[in-house]
Amino acid sequence: MTTDTAAAPMPMPRREQTGLLKRFLPRTLFGRSLLIIVTPVILAQAVATWIFYDRHWDTMTNRLAFAVAGDIAMVIGMLEHDPTPEGRNWTLAATARSTDLIVTLEPGSTLPDHPPKLRGMLENTLSKALHERVRRPFAINTRITREWYEIRVQMPDGVLSVMSPERRLFSPTSYIFILWMVGSALVLFTVAIIFMRNQIRPIKRLAAAADALGKGRDVRNFKPEGATEVRQAAVAFLRMRERIHRQITQRTEMLAGVSHDLRTPLTRMKLALDMLGDGPEVEELLTDVSEMEMMIEGYLAFARGEGTEAVQPTDLTRILNEVVSGVRREGAEVALVAPDGLTLPLRPNATRRCLANLLSNARRHGDRIWVRAEREDGFIDILVDDDGPGIPQASRDDVFKPFFRLDSSRNQATGGAGLGLTIARDVARSHGGDITLSDSPYGGLRVLIRLPV
Repeated sequence: MTTDTAAAPMPMPRREQTGLLKRFLPRTLFGRSLLIIVTPVILAQAVATWIFYDRHWDTMTNRLAFAVAGDIAMVIGMLEHDPTPEGRNWTLAATARSTDLIVTLEPGSTLPDHPPKLRGMLENTLSKALHERVRRPFAINTRITREWYEIRVQMPDGVLSVMSPERRLFSPTSYIFILWMVGSALVLFTVAIIFMRNQIRPIKRLAAAADALGKGRDVRNFKPEGATEVRQAAVAFLRMRERIHRQITQRTEMLAGVSHDLRTPLTRMKLALDMLGDGPEVEELLTDVSEMEMMIEGYLAFARGEGTEAVQPTDLTRILNEVVSGVRREGAEVALVAPDGLTLPLRPNATRRCLANLLSNARRHGDRIWVRAEREDGFIDILVDDDGPGIPQASRDDVFKPFFRLDSSRNQATGGAGLGLTIARDVARSHGGDITLSDSPYGGLRVLIRLPV
């Protein structure tokens, strides 16, 4: 025997619950910090409001409503005790004089079968009090005039009309309390926003300084400020910047020094080979010496690429025109498409060297070159296409390694020392950008240089 049971709903995984919660939380530190400050204030005010309406409003409204109902019951009792015209007039006058109620008697009138529906908490409270104190058919009308309530009670010989001012049924302390709560909340929110902005501003400056350093730009007028933890982070950033600058300077000086020192023995070797005369062995040695000189020049170029050239606003379109003109003078066919006004912070000489290396590389291995520059969502993209043999997919990461060459298409006869792409990527990354390789629609290699604006 088998029974079918409804499958119980699977509980939501904890990871999905956390992801759903994060979706509704603010993403900025300012928003989250403000939420931490505002949430307890809102909860405290919600609890205070609930206590106010549960205690003060309910108690005060009940007392006022029962007081009015008690006065009406007293008037009805006095009218029933002395139904003579003289006694009735005296009762109505005394009521108006001592209770602040305007009472009139309409002989022969009756209440409608369907009285107006009650609206709001105050009318319901008054209705409850009339049921307990008066115990007669009644109707409440709040639309007869402003700031007045009309209470009509069915009497044996007519209808008793009682006009009660609103102040006898409603305490203005509720409005005062609500205004106080809203006003204090606005003041607290304003103070919290001002305070949090002052605390977040040093963090934003630190983030901007770190971003500028990552883009190779000079960070000026930056000093530690803000809370103690933020100051510690700023001091650590400044120390890191100094260590990076010192490391780059030492590396540049070391490469330059080594390359310079190697030139002296190479010069002596060339002089000694020239004195030996001609021969196959001498030619091979001269070839080796020339290759070593080319490698030394590559070292120097690599060292210059990591130099301390200052970043300054640079017209990238002008640099592209200059580099393309130089390649055209060497016999290459180059098509350039670049809009005017591509100005951004760059190291002009390093950028020129980067573009010259890429176009020279394309000229050696292709017949035609296409260069296009465009602005894309906070970046400037420079595309260099050629119709050469391209680079295999598996080797596109290796060609950026120092002294790496593809023998099949970039041999020593046509290629350089293997530092062209290395220097180009190093320059691009020092500006906060990068270089990627892909297949060109013209059949060769496409080089994409992306630089942040």
